[in-house]
Amino acid sequence: MKTVKKLLISICFMFLFIILTTIKSNASSNLHLNKLAFDANINSDGSMDVIETWDIKIKDTNTLFKTFKTDMSKYSDITNVQVSEITNGSARNFTKINTLMYHVTKDSYYGLINDDGNFEIAWGVGLDDSSATKKYQISYTVEDAITKYSDYAELYWQFVGSDFEVSADKITGTITLPSQAQSKDDLKVWGHTEDLNGEIYVTDLDEISFELDGFNSGRYVEIRTLFPTSMIVSTSRIHDVDILNDVIEEETVWANEANARRARKDATNFLITLVVVIVCVLLSVFSILRAIKQANKFKGKTKYKPTQELEYYRDLPRENATPAQSLYVYFETKSGIADNDIGKVVSATLLNLNLKKHIEFQVEKEKNKEKITMKILNNDTSDLSADEKVIFEFLQKACKDNKEITVKEFEKYIKRTSTTDILALKTNINGQTKRELIKQQIYDTEQEKVYKDQSSQTTIYAIIIFFAIFAIAFTSEFLNIFGYIGIFGLIVCQVIAIVINSKTLNKINVYTQKGIDEKEMWRGLKKYMEDFSMLDKREVPEIAIWEHFLVFATAFGIADKVLKQLKVVYPNIESDLNVNTYTCMYFMMNTNFSRSFSNAISTSMSSAYSSASGGGGGFSGGGGGGRWPEVGEEVDKPSLLSFFEFFVKTIDLELTLKDII
Repeated sequence: MKTVKKLLISICFMFLFIILTTIKSNASSNLHLNKLAFDANINSDGSMDVIETWDIKIKDTNTLFKTFKTDMSKYSDITNVQVSEITNGSARNFTKINTLMYHVTKDSYYGLINDDGNFEIAWGVGLDDSSATKKYQISYTVEDAITKYSDYAELYWQFVGSDFEVSADKITGTITLPSQAQSKDDLKVWGHTEDLNGEIYVTDLDEISFELDGFNSGRYVEIRTLFPTSMIVSTSRIHDVDILNDVIEEETVWANEANARRARKDATNFLITLVVVIVCVLLSVFSILRAIKQANKFKGKTKYKPTQELEYYRDLPRENATPAQSLYVYFETKSGIADNDIGKVVSATLLNLNLKKHIEFQVEKEKNKEKITMKILNNDTSDLSADEKVIFEFLQKACKDNKEITVKEFEKYIKRTSTTDILALKTNINGQTKRELIKQQIYDTEQEKVYKDQSSQTTIYAIIIFFAIFAIAFTSEFLNIFGYIGIFGLIVCQVIAIVINSKTLNKINVYTQKGIDEKEMWRGLKKYMEDFSMLDKREVPEIAIWEHFLVFATAFGIADKVLKQLKVVYPNIESDLNVNTYTCMYFMMNTNFSRSFSNAISTSMSSAYSSASGGGGGFSGGGGGGRWPEVGEEVDKPSLLSFFEFFVKTIDLELTLKDII
């Protein structure tokens, strides 16, 4: 079985390897172009007027920009810069400024040489903390964009450079020549892009068009065209040599390389699809067969049900039960008491320690406020259960040598305690509680092992689904229809395996029949405490028992509700209570005890657990297409690997790698 599990893990990491080796970085996740359109007009003086139309989705970004690398062999200057926003077909011109700004003022723009020596056009969009889809037009003139040779004039221009870090669904372009050629054969055109996913063609005697779908950031779009020299009247860049044969030879070499790349890409795509399909089939068959095999082992077995179903229960289910044990059994938990309930357990246990005369509560009035003090009376813990000892020792630590501590001081102590110690406290409470329940033959450790094994299988199926979803997201361009069918089939099979396995899990009796019966009693007692004021008063127990009931009402989080009902059932209870006889009830009834004590400790513990459980935050950075309202130093871009590490660290899988292997 261990060999099979190791094989399964190896296959999962093969999926991860495929994903990581095919993933493409999208640095500007806050920006995405629906469409980027170029309209270029070549002038007879060798200049080129360009209008770029950006149909772009923007999120949390204040400035967009585009840079042109300085290259005197390609052009001499960028002039006549204008930026405008297009709304419902109408253009609104932005205000030109003559100062470089990292964050450009909204509705302003500049076209200047930046600190890197490159020409930069930048404009303010003012979407620092919001998102929108906008359309902008950038117009500019590229001086000396055309080189004139003896036989042809040449435009060799990157409309999108490799430093452009915004992806686009579609890029289109139209290049209009100064005049018409006599024949389309007089116009020679080539397009270059790394992904080999574009098309370029001569559409008229004076027009060239190009387009490509699915542009990935960090790529380039480069156009090269030769046209008759007679179209260029004057230009500062003239070479008295022929160029056609050299260009054709150069482009032929590149075309052959591109064809070879396409062939390699097709072969790679086929191989990836084949591997994906094989992996999907193997994982699907293994998961379904494994789930069915496990289900057959438990065929005929059923989940324990209460020996007697109880609407209400009017006594403590077990005389030596503790608040932690009551919640553990009530929720039929296998992984321990939840973080948001652990504070209630601490509060209720301290109340119980008061009833057992290990501690004493004292309430004093100070400036119309109540000061509640917990004083240690008895350090002999031989009569306490293991989980109660854990909480009592925690209180002793908080008191230090003073033997007493106020609730406010106890709150501060909890907040000052390191998150490691707080987590250790929770783990210790859960561990000792489970041991006590095992001794009481309420919890079955042998069945727990079976349950964990089944649970680990369910987790594995969930991990496979996780990998499959990412495989779709990051290998989609490599897969054909069979690859998609394989992955979707895998996901369906894992879901089926999870369903089968879940039904099997429901048949495993981690809690014994005794435990299930006790759970029914706790459920009945809780319901009774919530409803007793509506019942026949003859069925209400003597007031003395409520001292003990309130301990567990605190653990269940219903103490305030019970106190209100006590006042209805016993109208004179507040005057009849004696602080020496019914200490807990007296303080909870006549003071602000419940809110300032139980709730305060519960809130403090929950807060400590929240900080202990960790968290994360988002970050943003700029470059290539937009500038974010960032603070501090630039940070590395997140990768799929870092996200995967975050996923593994934060998700509660209920198993470790050791459990799997």
